[in-house]
Amino acid sequence: MDHPKLPPLSRLVPFEAAARHESFTAAADELGLTQTAISKQIAALEADLGMPLFERRNRSVFLTEAGRAFGRVVSTALADIAAEAARLRGGQNIGGLILHCQLCEAFYWLMPRLARFHERHPGIEVRVVSSLAPLTTTTEPFDVAMQTSGRPSGSARLVFTAPDEVFPVASPGLMAHKTLPCSLMELSDLPLLSHQVIPQDWMDWPDWFAAIGHPAPKARRVASFDSFPLVLQAAVAGQGVALGWRRTVEGLIADGKLVRVCTETVSRPTEISVFRGIRRGNHAETDALISWLREELAAF
Repeated sequence: MDHPKLPPLSRLVPFEAAARHESFTAAADELGLTQTAISKQIAALEADLGMPLFERRNRSVFLTEAGRAFGRVVSTALADIAAEAARLRGGQNIGGLILHCQLCEAFYWLMPRLARFHERHPGIEVRVVSSLAPLTTTTEPFDVAMQTSGRPSGSARLVFTAPDEVFPVASPGLMAHKTLPCSLMELSDLPLLSHQVIPQDWMDWPDWFAAIGHPAPKARRVASFDSFPLVLQAAVAGQGVALGWRRTVEGLIADGKLVRVCTETVSRPTEISVFRGIRRGNHAETDALISWLREELAAF
């Protein structure tokens, strides 16, 4: 049967990978093709559809709104085909829900609360997959995902955002000879712990000082880490002052492992994003998990 309205299917797999990663290079690596081949297939698909699916800027690509919407449709269709093919081959479908979550939020925020979800929904199994990398790097389909807003999310479908706030924290031992709360001048005399990544899709000290309208001081000592969990562990160990996201550090503060250093704080009204994935499964169970996350994240 002829399907004249369908775009050539050979172009959809490269597009889906590029949309999911929001990167032609990552799509090429995944599919074993050259970046030029990916670019040509997507350019041909854009010509067939009569609209751009990606915006090209400074050797990077970004999904347009049309590209993001089309990516969700194509990802869902290909995931359904793959799942049905696996079933026909006799493969086993992993049951339960897969919740993809940043490592820090998974460890410090999600795990202490997850028992409440199981109490409410004892028949739903949740498998938590944690990662330091953005959502675009995951190769495993998920039902629900949580990550810091602004980090690359590819064609994942945003469901809702939630607020957070960011303020300096340190170990009680480091602040033992200081009068709390400290002034911003006193803060600049303390060693600072910095989370530096490429691209810098997390708030760091220069951004925090700019947000409160204060010039960034020239700290005497700055220690840099490539993961936020390491930053927090260094703060707990008394190595310096870290920026703490309230949802992540509130348990550490309650346990006496960290204290707030100063009164200044930066409110982030859409700091956390929750996404719906494309796994074929029980939509009612996915809805239940999203509803629970919305409720927990609203208690702020």
